Amino acid sequence: MSKVPPLLDGPAASTGRMPFARQEAATVLSQAEAWRAFLVYLNPSRVLSTLGLAAFAAVLLSPIFAVSFPVLLGRTLFVGLLGLLGFAVAGHWPRRLPRWLARWLLQVLAVVVMVPTATLVVYLVAVGGDLYRLLNSEGRMFGFLWIAGSGLLVAPLLAMGALYRQRDAEARSQALRFELERSELERQALDVRLRLLQAQVEPHFLFNTLANVRALVETGSPQAAPVLRSLIAYLRAAMPRLQSEVATLGDELTLVRAYLELMHLRMPDRLSFSIHIPAELENLRFPPMALLTLVENAVRHGIDPSEEGGHIELGAERSTAEGGVRLWVSDSGMGLSQSAGSGTGLRNLRERLKVFYPGGASLALSENQPHGLRAEIQFQP
Repeated sequence: MSKVPPLLDGPAASTGRMPFARQEAATVLSQAEAWRAFLVYLNPSRVLSTLGLAAFAAVLLSPIFAVSFPVLLGRTLFVGLLGLLGFAVAGHWPRRLPRWLARWLLQVLAVVVMVPTATLVVYLVAVGGDLYRLLNSEGRMFGFLWIAGSGLLVAPLLAMGALYRQRDAEARSQALRFELERSELERQALDVRLRLLQAQVEPHFLFNTLANVRALVETGSPQAAPVLRSLIAYLRAAMPRLQSEVATLGDELTLVRAYLELMHLRMPDRLSFSIHIPAELENLRFPPMALLTLVENAVRHGIDPSEEGGHIELGAERSTAEGGVRLWVSDSGMGLSQSAGSGTGLRNLRERLKVFYPGGASLALSENQPHGLRAEIQFQP
């Protein structure tokens, strides 16, 4: 993490509750960083604000001064700018302070010293650098005391106000940075959790696929060799997708269609399927193998155990009311009472949907009439 200048309005290296002395100990800038922070601090907004306050002071003092207003204005502007310069310099140098001296106190002391010093410079210039002449001029001494006195009365208060605003800005900036870091950590935690859940799905998927191969070999079906070749090609295409973090509904649909075609080769007389998913939904983000899990369940627990087989329908539509999406897998197989609908795969799928869609997602199972099961996912893309 890079060091941050303590006087910037940007992120700071300390909280708003941390004393300035501790801030100094925690953040020691390099010489180059101190120069950059110093130049950034003297931004046009601060300079213009200082000039405005100095001009206002000139307006207030003008009734009691004999000199013209432009001369008085020039003097107050000079004093104001040197006060700002002293405040900024003390905010960055020396870069390391003794533990007993807080940075904010040094800045206030710098203003206290700079205001009468700048006023003295102004009046020395007016008398050609002759200090004796200045001391013997009652009018000039009167002016010096008024400008320096009023400056000493007001400038430290303004400096304290600036420090308070700076500290408040640093605290808010720090709170925002903490919030961003917390959000990033939460996102990383969700990613890890999602990958873990997905990793739990992959062995389940492979196990089911190998079980299908074994069933074909054991029955001695002439379709065994073609199905096995198709299965190998399918796995070769499917495995890279299992690790993908940017899967879409279209990707998942490609896998599901390939899987159903394979199952149709294995059960040509007992399984039929149809897919009705609008093309405009295929670019939506979708957790890998979520839809495949439901289709696998429909084949394994709905169609396979049924003597008559059945039909599997996949569909999706966008909800016009809330902008959500409904996605369903419906089969005419054995139905809910005979299925393994409360198994590990569905629990895992519910967890993955919850992590993948923080805005809300749900999975509901219901019976079809006269028989069969309908699994429906609703999510906010």
